[in-house]
Amino acid sequence: MKDKNLPDDSSLLSLEDLTNEVNNIIESLENEKNLENSVENYQKLIKLNNIIEKKFQKNSKKISEKTQQKIQEIITKKNAK
Repeated sequence: MKDKNLPDDSSLLSLEDLTNEVNNIIESLENEKNLENSVENYQKLIKLNNIIEKKFQKNSKKISEKTQQKIQEIITKKNAK
């Protein structure tokens, strides 16, 4: 799904809030007897999953960059001695 299809307010939520929202949707889907009534919730669940995935990718990239930076600092200090 493209970002323009994602709800604006959901992308501003924290990972914990998004996870809670996903859990609530899953719980309601599990309790739903008529699957035809669940299509909208499934679509929202997929959108939220994509938002969560993008947030994890961003966080992973930040962690990787910080790790590389710290490694470079250690190498620089070691070479300076």
